[in-house]
Amino acid sequence: MATWRELVTFIKQSYRVVREEPEEIRIRLHFRKDPDDPERTQMVVIAREVLDRREEWVQIATPFARVDEVDLRTVLAEIGHTTVVGGAVVMGDHLVLRHSLPLVNLDINEFTDPLELVTGAAELLEEEFTGRDDY
Repeated sequence: MATWRELVTFIKQSYRVVREEPEEIRIRLHFRKDPDDPERTQMVVIAREVLDRREEWVQIATPFARVDEVDLRTVLAEIGHTTVVGGAVVMGDHLVLRHSLPLVNLDINEFTDPLELVTGAAELLEEEFTGRDDY
């Protein structure tokens, strides 16, 4: 997979798309720790980014809390101890876990593994720091 169009085609075939725009696609992933636990969901924004007007990248981003509702130092310390893929950023009013990958020569596992890791980590952070399932 080496183009945005090919990635979007794969995403549409593999995930539930909730919104699509020319440079962005949104999907919702579902999580359940145990069969008896209620299902939780996580919204993921996958966007095409162009670096230096020549290199295509894909950015995976998922919000997990509002900035004004958490202690940023505690959240960042937790991410530092538990998260392997992605980093936390502030986007508007939200804390977002995100990860970026170059599209050129991208293998499918180089997309799906970070997608699952970033989204799963954001889901755990959301549950731990907000106690809700807003995203």
